[in-house]
Amino acid sequence: MKIALASPPYPKSIADALYQTEKLVKEAAAQQAEIVCFPESYIPGYPGLDFVPEERTPENLQDALTKVCEIAAQNNIAIIMPMDWYGADGLLNIAQVISKTGEVLGYQTKNQLDPSEDDIWVSGTRRQLFEVGDLKFGITICHEGFRYPESVRWAAQNGAQIVFHPHLAGSDLTGTLPIEWGSMDNPYYEKAMMMRALENTIYFASCNYATKFPESASSIIAPDGQLIAHEKYGEAGVIVADIDRGKATGYLAKRFKNDLYA
Repeated sequence: MKIALASPPYPKSIADALYQTEKLVKEAAAQQAEIVCFPESYIPGYPGLDFVPEERTPENLQDALTKVCEIAAQNNIAIIMPMDWYGADGLLNIAQVISKTGEVLGYQTKNQLDPSEDDIWVSGTRRQLFEVGDLKFGITICHEGFRYPESVRWAAQNGAQIVFHPHLAGSDLTGTLPIEWGSMDNPYYEKAMMMRALENTIYFASCNYATKFPESASSIIAPDGQLIAHEKYGEAGVIVADIDRGKATGYLAKRFKNDLYA
């Protein structure tokens, strides 16, 4: 099947995020992708690292989610839409999963916050898997996928063929534009993507914003750790790639001896 990663610019507003969403979803659907993932906290936009998002209210977030559901149904494609969302204990960083018919299938919370995020969100408390067609997948969000590999291993041990990884790494104000994917001169993020796939024998699909100075590229990694596709640095767009679910065996993840570390 074909999967897609969208690399949009940082949204100027929720309305702008929805405009970019519709545009990039149409591009993914035109290339026959069955699911497309967006970057971390894309609605209303990640707060911090030079970025100031539109004010979040339960009402405007719900209205935005309703519109994303309509976009999914109109284009016959499933969407992973990272958002801020109000839960019982406060504001959560989540990824909504929406079917190709526009049904909300549920959401994954960010359970391992970066220390800099403790005053922005509350931590989630559970992990879950999702299914779209014949694809079974998990989601890990930014910091927890880069620095807490257990979040990916759990998904692989429980049958996930791919883990989607929405994140933000970069700036529109300062930094450098990388030249070569996976270069030793780049931050470690792309190397971590390779490891999350290789150490679990599953696909790993990591999705970043199209900032002027990105620290990683949106990338799709095969179960053997090889790069399949990546977005050009600093460019907004969609990458689409075929994945062979039969290669995503979870072999190494399932050999992990959990009891030794209980």
